[in-house]
Amino acid sequence: MGVAASDGKAEPVPDVVKAIPVRHPWRWVSAVTVALVAAWILKGMLGVVDPSTIRRYQLNGLIMKGLLLTVEISVLAQVIGIVLGVILAVMRLSKNPVTSTSAWIYIWLFRGTPVLVQLLFWFAAVPLAFKTFSIGIPFTNVIFYEEPMAQFMTPFVVALLGLGLNEGAYMAEIVRAGILSVDDGQVEAAQALGMTPVLTMRRIVLPQAMRVIIPPTGNEFISMLKTSSLASVVLLEELLRNAQGIYQTNLKNLELLIVASIWYLVLTTVASVGQYYLERRFARGAARELPQTPVQRLRRNLTFRRRAQVEE
Repeated sequence: MGVAASDGKAEPVPDVVKAIPVRHPWRWVSAVTVALVAAWILKGMLGVVDPSTIRRYQLNGLIMKGLLLTVEISVLAQVIGIVLGVILAVMRLSKNPVTSTSAWIYIWLFRGTPVLVQLLFWFAAVPLAFKTFSIGIPFTNVIFYEEPMAQFMTPFVVALLGLGLNEGAYMAEIVRAGILSVDDGQVEAAQALGMTPVLTMRRIVLPQAMRVIIPPTGNEFISMLKTSSLASVVLLEELLRNAQGIYQTNLKNLELLIVASIWYLVLTTVASVGQYYLERRFARGAARELPQTPVQRLRRNLTFRRRAQVEE
């Protein structure tokens, strides 16, 4: 059957094309392999782990206290790292050789030594080298506050300094990369309008650099949540140390480590979700279409599957 054309001849109707989906047998093979390995590991764990102990200590008061301290020290150390990173990044980009060299030496020193060594340095070496901690006017006898260094350097202060100052070195390079990603024409236009360098950096450069800065900063915070466990060596009663204190008493080592791991997974998951929405916010105006949220992606996949079932 055809359709009559203008010259009286019938034009053939094209056949309906039946789309045949491409088979992916290796996807099924890999999925089955992963499922078997996961089942094997789970079976081995269930043979040596007591699930009732995990449930009993998951919301234990000591564990929850350590969890709150972990969040507190991670957030404060990250804030210190971000503020210090912005300052160091601007110093590194300065045309003053003394300023840029000083920032480079700081970054070289703190990125080149392990954070655990830095924590132990603040914990053991500083109280030995400096007997007192004082705040006053330099080169005078005017002192506003003074305290023995051994009392001032509590485990919390040690962890805050060790983690925050180390994070500042990494954040400096992240912020510097974000600043360099902004086109020079933006700075020149701001200077032509009479804006000061500080105002240009605050109103023009940094807002545009945030799209580059946010993703690695989110990764750094997630890493900070886990790195905070190193503060247990300086006697900070965070999540891991409190879990260690419990299993040194009841000898349930594996169960308490699983309890701590579950909470670390919860913290990093929440931080990952927050990072995703923060990235999505700063992508406005730069991307033609904002990335879909997890709920939108789930709804799209469910709709696609329903349509495929109806067509079949």
